[in-house]
Amino acid sequence: MRDHPQDVDAPHPDIWTGRATNRFQWLLALGGAACMALGIELAVDSAWTSGTAALAMAVVGCIAAGLLVLFGTLAFVHVDLKLDRESLEVRCGHIGVPRRRILLAHVADADFAPLVTPRQWGGWGYRWRPERGTAVVVRRGEGVVLRLWDGHTFTITVDDAEAAVRVIRDRLRSNAHGPLH
Repeated sequence: MRDHPQDVDAPHPDIWTGRATNRFQWLLALGGAACMALGIELAVDSAWTSGTAALAMAVVGCIAAGLLVLFGTLAFVHVDLKLDRESLEVRCGHIGVPRRRILLAHVADADFAPLVTPRQWGGWGYRWRPERGTAVVVRRGEGVVLRLWDGHTFTITVDDAEAAVRVIRDRLRSNAHGPLH
């Protein structure tokens, strides 16, 4: 659901969702599948003359590398962000793993980041850098930076990050004036 600039003062829905997708990851996944196929082809129909041990290492190596690349890239084809009244949940890929749930009670503030790049974080995926915090980066572009009460930050690349920040800040204000505080 997207907020429009003219709706800034309107109440937010109970659940806000957002997503960021990286279609380039599919090409990497195809590379992993090709590596697995090569390993299977070597195992099934090989005229390998260097010995059984070398053939076994080549087959296992191709299949293992292919699986690693395939599942490693498919896990970060997209990231889903779900924000409800109490928490924010980040799920990666088609099976939703890795996943992180952050209670809004643990969030001090949220900021809009107009440009988050994989290079800033050392690549795509679920990243941690001591001087920057933790991030889920699936593409270059806008993102949300959560500042947590424990001093850490958590950055998520997501489309329409400005709307997400508005909703988070609105919920933080509402929760601060709610019955628990």
